[in-house]
Amino acid sequence: MTIYCDESGGLSAGAMTLSAVMLTPEAAASIHARFRAVTGLRGELKGSRISLTERAYLLELFDRAGGRAWVAVAQSAKLAPKANGQAPTDLELYGALLDTAVARWLPETGGVCTDVVIDDGRYDPAILARVRDTIQAGLAGWGRASLADSRRSDGVQIADVIANSLYNITAHSARARRIGIILEPMLASKAIRVAELTALP
Repeated sequence: MTIYCDESGGLSAGAMTLSAVMLTPEAAASIHARFRAVTGLRGELKGSRISLTERAYLLELFDRAGGRAWVAVAQSAKLAPKANGQAPTDLELYGALLDTAVARWLPETGGVCTDVVIDDGRYDPAILARVRDTIQAGLAGWGRASLADSRRSDGVQIADVIANSLYNITAHSARARRIGIILEPMLASKAIRVAELTALP
C-alpha cells in the first residue's frame, strides 16, 4: 500500500489540515480516471476548485474503492504557542501535522512495507527534503518516503481533496455544513479519521 499526503490551509487562514490517504497506486489511478471521465475535468484535481457535487462523487469513489485516510487538523485559535511563547510557523505546523498523520498509520500497517508519497509543491525543495528525511527515519525500515509533483500523482490529488474537505470544516467556511454532510458516512465508518493537533510536540 501507499500513503499519499497533501495539506490544505495555513495559520493565516485559520486552520491547516494534512491528509494521509492509504490506497494502492492502481486504486488511485482508477478513481482518478473514472472521476475525470464522468466530470470531464481537465488539469489538476484540487479540492479548492471542484464543486460540492464533484467532491461528493470523488469521495464516494474513494469510499467504494476501500480508501482510508487519517487527517491531522489544527485550528489557529486552539493551537498552543511554542515553549518560547511564539506561535509556530506554517512550516513547523506542516511538519507536525505530517508526522502525526503518518504516525497514526504505522501501527496499522502490520510491519508491511509502506511507501509515503508527499506533495512537493508547498515549500522549497531543500526544506521538503528535510521533512521527507524525518518521515523516512520514522518509517524505521518499513518503507520509503518520497516527494512527488501533485500534477503527476493520482493519489496526491485525491489526498488534496480530502485535506481541503477537512480544512473547510475546521475553518468553518461557508461550505462547511454541506461538506460535513458529504463526509458524515465516511467519518462514521472510520474510512476517514481525524487527529486534532493542539500543540507541537
